Amino acid sequence: MIYVIMGVSGSGKTTIGKLLSEQWDIPFYDADDFHPESNKYKMAQGMPLTDEDRWPWLEILANKIRHWNDKGDAVLACSALKRVYRRKLAVLPENQMQWVFLNGAPGLISERLSERRGHFFDPKLLQSQFDTLEIPENALEVDIADPPEVILDRIERVIKP
Repeated sequence: MIYVIMGVSGSGKTTIGKLLSEQWDIPFYDADDFHPESNKYKMAQGMPLTDEDRWPWLEILANKIRHWNDKGDAVLACSALKRVYRRKLAVLPENQMQWVFLNGAPGLISERLSERRGHFFDPKLLQSQFDTLEIPENALEVDIADPPEVILDRIERVIKP
């Protein structure tokens, strides 16, 4: 099973993904690690990515998802903002992928981004992420206002390997 933890930047994908990975003793991967340098540079300059920028990255991730699934369970933190992106990543049967959507108020996420250090994402791009976001219909939706441990508990009540 591949668990995809999705949402806008600053929603807690990496934090929650790592906690799930540790709790379930399965590998964790961050989709940001697979962005080409050109994408990282563009975002660091405050320029939003286009679909054209994202397609090669999504193709890499789709191939990785197949590979990880062949080895067992894994957690992937990935924005997956649009339906078309999620369709590109949905390379496994439905019963082998679980989507978890971390949803939160723009103000809360903006506050979190302002406190984050050492990440290439320019916080000024947050609105572009909300503008791009298409709410998923096939995901477990979790509000991010609570502490990570509470969020983890909510997720585990619904899905657990």
